[in-house]
Amino acid sequence: MTPSVGVVIPTRGDRPAQLCEAVESALAQDYPGRLSVVVVADGPDPGSVETPASVRVLPNALTPGLPGARNTGISACDTDLVAFCDDDDVWLPGKLTAQVHALLDRGAGFASCGIEVSYGESERVVPRLAGRDTITAGDLIRSRMVMVHSSTFVFERGALWVDESAPNGQNEDWDLALRAAKRQPIVNVDRPLVRVRWGRSHYVARWADRIAGLDWMLTRHPELAVDPRGAARVYGQLAFGHAALGHRREAARWALRSAATRPGEPRAPIALAVAAGLVPASTVLAALHRRGHGI
Repeated sequence: MTPSVGVVIPTRGDRPAQLCEAVESALAQDYPGRLSVVVVADGPDPGSVETPASVRVLPNALTPGLPGARNTGISACDTDLVAFCDDDDVWLPGKLTAQVHALLDRGAGFASCGIEVSYGESERVVPRLAGRDTITAGDLIRSRMVMVHSSTFVFERGALWVDESAPNGQNEDWDLALRAAKRQPIVNVDRPLVRVRWGRSHYVARWADRIAGLDWMLTRHPELAVDPRGAARVYGQLAFGHAALGHRREAARWALRSAATRPGEPRAPIALAVAAGLVPASTVLAALHRRGHGI
């Protein structure tokens, strides 16, 4: 029997055109099982959120913010599986069928897929693939693996919940994927089946929140500090966040720790350059995002 799927799309109601595209891309999936879409309004009056008539729009009944909105959506679903889509992303044709087939074929409980990144108003897209059909906890410790993105998640309803203690929603998706991979390796359909739009994120330049989110991950998953490559990456991101905020001393401290943990980690000198005022953080991010990468 083909599993039923509930699609959870949180929104703040501030990008209605993108939300409509996200909803329509889910409804347009050529999926043979029952498919339902739930939009969770995190803040605005649900009555002000415009969607097709077949789509339920609910208020966030849990902790304000993205994690609470996702969990509200999970709670509202009566399906076998749950899938996430952010309100500024788009599922590409065949996405859901390919992932559910992978779940069933492999007897797994959590699936991801490749993505294509678009930045700003450019029509150019950059594919980001994992290069493998299985993703382990070790993979997600060594690298954040941006293609293991929240808009690619499909998993058994009730098996996992988003941690609502994530600071302002930072890294809730990385934490969820890592917890899933610790239970059982994630199955990955290594084709770009989701278009992720960078440059529109609510989180991209909220540096204090990003720092808090990294600290939260280090506390929740202490093994992140054990793998030299993964630890150096996180320390380099902390250095960059502090540099973007003008915290030169903290930026230098984390940059040196990053370089000492893994000589050659590129984020360390980049953070020092930002801290020294040689280049703005926004310029660095824009250059990376145009190439489908983040800091």
